[in-house]
Amino acid sequence: MSFLGLDGKTFLIVGIANRKSVAWAVAKLLEEEGANIIYSVRSDKRKQELEKLLTGKKILVCDFEYEDQIEQLGKSLETELNGDKLDGILHSIAFANYSEGLKKFHETKRADFLQATQISSFSLIELSRICKPLLAKSSSVVTIGISSTEVTAENYGYMAPIKASLDANVRYLAKSFSHDSETRFNSVNAGPLKTSASAGIPGYLVNYLYAEKLTFRKKALATTEVANLATFLLSPRSSGINGQGIIIDAGMGLNYFDGDIVESSMRIND
Repeated sequence: MSFLGLDGKTFLIVGIANRKSVAWAVAKLLEEEGANIIYSVRSDKRKQELEKLLTGKKILVCDFEYEDQIEQLGKSLETELNGDKLDGILHSIAFANYSEGLKKFHETKRADFLQATQISSFSLIELSRICKPLLAKSSSVVTIGISSTEVTAENYGYMAPIKASLDANVRYLAKSFSHDSETRFNSVNAGPLKTSASAGIPGYLVNYLYAEKLTFRKKALATTEVANLATFLLSPRSSGINGQGIIIDAGMGLNYFDGDIVESSMRIND
């Protein structure tokens, strides 16, 4: 018997884009443990792109920018489950419009901020609401956040405070559901990763390499490491963890005064 106790359980995975996605890595681990997966992707185009990768899997379409599609996802899930229950959900979606490059925070456009908030943060609340009747008694909901919600991550633009709101949503959902449910909510707050989504952030590569130097081990965080934590939190073995934002960054956030980094930044060229 598997230590994680996931055999035969059913999970909804939201946000897979390709093989580099955290969602993909989590889905593969769950399947290796004997779980059944239902996928939700943003568009029909994305569904077509993933059909070869997810041969024989159930793929639903929902763009979380639109309320009607979210409501339809709930109905589609109910039909697909056919009386069965979801044992957990992975929420791994985010979007920000960086088409004009990074701007000073006070120059953020209202439309961009609200769109990013809807897709990247409020969507967790809506997804939890539509899935509440479909969740098993002791289910688990996990979202993917960032490790730097309490610092001013200038290189992340207006998405940093939006991710901070996602972290807060986890706590409030955990409390709200607790009145009549044992469903748990947690966030995996990861350091910089090498994913397709991160590649769309202006200047991300430089910051990724800097973050790697800040880790205790001088080696960047791997997507599989984040997936390992998310899978554990989705499992019954993490039953005592609820309402938490768990940082996984290989020590980056504790190592700002690393000797090599300090020396490098203060070095005066002749």
